[in-house]
Amino acid sequence: MSNASLSPASLRALAPDELTVEQAQAELAALAADIAHHNTLYHQKDAPEISDADFDALVRRNNAIEARFPELRRADSPSLSVGAAPASGFRKVRHAVPMLSLDNAFAPEDVTDFVARVRRFLGLKEGDALDFVAEPKIDGLSCSLRYQNGDLVQATTRGDGAEGEDVTANVRTIRDVPHTLPAPVPAVLEVRGEVYMNRGDFLAMNTARAERGEPLFANPRNAAAGSLRQLDSSITAGRPLCFFGYALGEVSEPIAGTQWGVRERLKGWGFQLNRPAEHCDGVESLLRFYDGIQRRRATLPFDIDGVVYKVDRLDLQERLGFVSRAPRWATAHKYPAEQAQTRLKAITIQVGRTGALTPVAELEPVNVGGVVVSRATLHNEDEIARKDVRVGDLVIVQRAGDVIPQIVAVVESQRPESGSEPYAYPTHCPECGSLAVREEGEVVRRCTGGLVCPAQAVERLRHFVSRDAFDIEGLGEKTIVEFWTDGLVRSPVDIFTLEQRNEGFTPPIRDRFGWDVVSQDKLFAAINQRRAAIDLHRFIFALGIRHVGEVTAKTLAKHYRTVDAWIAGMNEAAAAMPGQAWQDLHTLKGVGPTTVEGILAWFAHADNVANARFYATQPTLSVETVIATLLSKTVKRPAAKALAERYATVPDWVEAMAEAAAHRPGPAWGELVSLSDVGTVAAEELAGFFLEPNNRAVIGDLLAAGVTVIPYEPPKGATSSPVAGKTVVFTGTLTTMTRPEAKARAESLGAKVAGSVSAKTDYVICGADAGSKAAKARDLGVTILSEEEWCALVG
Repeated sequence: MSNASLSPASLRALAPDELTVEQAQAELAALAADIAHHNTLYHQKDAPEISDADFDALVRRNNAIEARFPELRRADSPSLSVGAAPASGFRKVRHAVPMLSLDNAFAPEDVTDFVARVRRFLGLKEGDALDFVAEPKIDGLSCSLRYQNGDLVQATTRGDGAEGEDVTANVRTIRDVPHTLPAPVPAVLEVRGEVYMNRGDFLAMNTARAERGEPLFANPRNAAAGSLRQLDSSITAGRPLCFFGYALGEVSEPIAGTQWGVRERLKGWGFQLNRPAEHCDGVESLLRFYDGIQRRRATLPFDIDGVVYKVDRLDLQERLGFVSRAPRWATAHKYPAEQAQTRLKAITIQVGRTGALTPVAELEPVNVGGVVVSRATLHNEDEIARKDVRVGDLVIVQRAGDVIPQIVAVVESQRPESGSEPYAYPTHCPECGSLAVREEGEVVRRCTGGLVCPAQAVERLRHFVSRDAFDIEGLGEKTIVEFWTDGLVRSPVDIFTLEQRNEGFTPPIRDRFGWDVVSQDKLFAAINQRRAAIDLHRFIFALGIRHVGEVTAKTLAKHYRTVDAWIAGMNEAAAAMPGQAWQDLHTLKGVGPTTVEGILAWFAHADNVANARFYATQPTLSVETVIATLLSKTVKRPAAKALAERYATVPDWVEAMAEAAAHRPGPAWGELVSLSDVGTVAAEELAGFFLEPNNRAVIGDLLAAGVTVIPYEPPKGATSSPVAGKTVVFTGTLTTMTRPEAKARAESLGAKVAGSVSAKTDYVICGADAGSKAAKARDLGVTILSEEEWCALVG
């Protein structure tokens, strides 16, 4: 069955092992589009549309399919993005140790999987002890307190995980935060925890605000976040904020050997702890703690949205390390979402920068879990059709965490018997009237207007200046729309020529409504600040290349290091792209890589191609017969059968194989595709972007306008490693550590871990039963190390 015969919604009803290669490829494309869309809403626009549970379900589905079809792995893994960029108005501070978020668990089996992953990564045998610390998950704002010789010198929000906001003056007003720690204390100590507001204090504050006629806060978390981000610290001082300490950042010397020991040291220094907490020795005790806290949840003085499980031993935490967005040694087990009923007043369509048409439900305002909501996501047209959502329906709205809710169901018993019509999804863009089409295998319908569509043009500019990209203070959504509408800024480079062109405007910016000389000059200063220095990963992300999110941009920056090397690498990869026939052959289920290489090697010889074309002229011969005649030593019967099912006639098969052999990918393409978090789909988008002259011109114009791109800087300590900057490949079975641990260790030392061997590979580390990668390394003259030699090299 082809992917054309099932809709994306139908595909998701199939288990991963029930999918064909084509179906898996189609669904991964659809999942990537959905995940990228929701990542953009959450991290760039502060306007998420789905619950944590639904977002995590998309991630799990994506991961399960990738595990079944590793060769189809995409770039858009949703488990690798963190937080949101720092807000404007505060000095930016780069964290010495990244402040990452946590992966989420929503069901008991998720907790079982978490524990199993930890044990598998560490190579623990059944019966080996593994203890955890379980704590309530406070619904507040993450904050890092930096002490030097016992004195509080800086407080920083999490921000995007790498860079946060300096809120030191505000944090000093919080009664739970010690300004000085009693000795003994390390010379450098970063205490991480949560700024929050007790439920009773929140209600009392809102009562007082109501009496004064001031607007009320929606919930304690919003109140805490808004209070901590006040530019006037005297306002923060008047708010009843609290702080729990529960983790460490940079520490100049160890303070304990376990997570429980860290809690005890923090308590001794005067920090409040999130309680109750318990030692747990496995899945059953973790789940007992979760259930116990859920029963007590309403009696706790503060809001929680789940519990957190952490591996207790710090040495094991260090071995487990981190993925791009979260530690491997901890997870957050969330509580179920809250629901309410309300009336659907209308369905509106938003157009994004890639032309995606996204439906949004306009609701009669309703209180869901302490938050008044008036809008909810409808995901896409398949979801609207599956749930049969109609304007005027009474709907069930759900939210989990601090997100815009989703519609989970229609109360059909309350639907009017007449006058209710199924929703007709638009086939034309509501912004420009262009045809909106839905490509095969995708759930998203897109406007074909491109640059003609004002919504797409404005969204691209908004993306360029968004907080995870150039983050230019003063160029917010309203300003971008205003400047684009009036013709002041129509392309990214126009931003960096704005000051020079300003005197030619009628009127100049300072004389426009809402502007003056001060605000104009602040805007120009912010633009020039970003012109003078922009991180490479931010620059890449700002270009808005489809399927290249923040995580993929960071991976590219880490690998290519400088903007010139990245541009050269992308141009080389674009020129070395494989042909479509080669790609089709490599995604064919039942035909392994060794068989594929054997076929292509045979068809690389002109005499063999001529011989095959002779057989193609014989009308009575089948594909399987020809394969058995020409390639019996290379292609076994199951593979021959799979090829025969894919290529109906001998001429089709012969020409496809000849084309595949003639258009093999070059080394630059293999290098790009082998990068973790890139993969084939993102590589194709990158190559397509660089094949378009207008896109290359945009990059050239930005650099010519003086935009200075800062090269990637390896983590502290990685630059002195003997493998820093080296590209390594692991193959075979390792015995002293697991494969994931070996990769994580290599990356922490500044090495680039690739999935395939090329001429640019520096080391291939071979465990037991190493196969084709070791052979290819020998052919290319790449240095081969045993596991023992690798361990000796990296110490």
